[in-house]
Amino acid sequence: MATLVRDVAQQTVDPLDVSRAELYRDDLWQAPFAQLRAEAPVHYVEHSDYGPYWSVSTYKGIVEVESLPDLYSSEAGGITIADFVAERDVRMPMFIARDRPVHTGQRRTVAPAFTPSEMTRMSGDIRRRTADMLDSLPWNTPFDWVDTVAIELTTQMLAILFDFPWADRRKLTLWSDWAGDIEIVKNEELRGQRLAYMFECGSYFKGLWDAKIDKDPTPDLISMMIHSDAMSHMDHNEFIGNLILLIVGGNDTTRNSMSALAYGLDKFPESRAKLEADPTLIPNAVSEILRWQTPLAHMRRTATADTELMGQQIKAGDKLALWYISANRDESVFGDDADAIVVDRPNARRHLAFGHGIHRCVGARLAEMQIAILLEEMAARRMRINVLAEPTRVAACFVHGYRTLPVEISKY
Repeated sequence: MATLVRDVAQQTVDPLDVSRAELYRDDLWQAPFAQLRAEAPVHYVEHSDYGPYWSVSTYKGIVEVESLPDLYSSEAGGITIADFVAERDVRMPMFIARDRPVHTGQRRTVAPAFTPSEMTRMSGDIRRRTADMLDSLPWNTPFDWVDTVAIELTTQMLAILFDFPWADRRKLTLWSDWAGDIEIVKNEELRGQRLAYMFECGSYFKGLWDAKIDKDPTPDLISMMIHSDAMSHMDHNEFIGNLILLIVGGNDTTRNSMSALAYGLDKFPESRAKLEADPTLIPNAVSEILRWQTPLAHMRRTATADTELMGQQIKAGDKLALWYISANRDESVFGDDADAIVVDRPNARRHLAFGHGIHRCVGARLAEMQIAILLEEMAARRMRINVLAEPTRVAACFVHGYRTLPVEISKY
């Protein structure tokens, strides 16, 4: 009987349910998304591990949804395909999962940390730390690029943004990994462990917050929150929620794009050769790598009223998964070679890796600058990354990333 039940369950798997973790673990997501874009750009999945949802898989469809934030709410159901369950989850609001006007005020609070003038101020330190990191790497010797370079550089940057104790900076990576792992919702024991880590994070940051109260403003995110009307009176859970947003956003976007540049340029040697021959292509290559990788595969919206989207009837309360990872491979926008890295792709900057509309990633400039500086410093050393084996990937449909990537570096 158990075998029969398993067989029936296997038969009822929707091949176009692109929330399945194994598609990302095994890097097999491209084909079902191509089919969705071609045949059903707005597709209803009745049965999934996350319940019923609409897949929005094309560039045009996602831009339409993101351009109507009052009709498609970020707050009503949260920003991931996983549902909040009141009986077992603790709500931790964050501004990316709030609608206007709360979203507007809280976003404005942290935005000054990412202005062009702040990017200029931070660029020298980012370049110094990146240079030191690259100079410490072993040549022609295997090592893990993800942990040694990508995680370390992004964790250092987060520590600076939060004025976080340097010796404890790897706690930020730990908390980010637990917060961003959407698969945890399927396991009650892991849910409990994640909650414990989130409260550990909140308690640690509460100490940093308390130490800055009644102090003069400083250019870090905690001080900005304290000295703002929009965020100074947050309750503890909202404080944790916004911290987690900034940690996960700052960590996963940059770290997985830094890993993607190592893996992707090795995978597409013609583009790597172009970039090595012409470093002026680096700014465009950054956009192209972000497009190709798409470090957050989806965001979720919830319909606030009955509506129509690309011929499909959406009901109030319906869940929509906006698959940025698919939109960034949309042939109608990026051409038939959208699955390849093309460092001189003329419209690479049209990517949706940072989202679109009012919820577009507030730290996009910083992520782009960190990746660009890494490529520039590699070019200055004529450093080539040679991938030794396939990476181990994150098995989840939210964070699209890498656990490990074995490489060697050599001169070109």
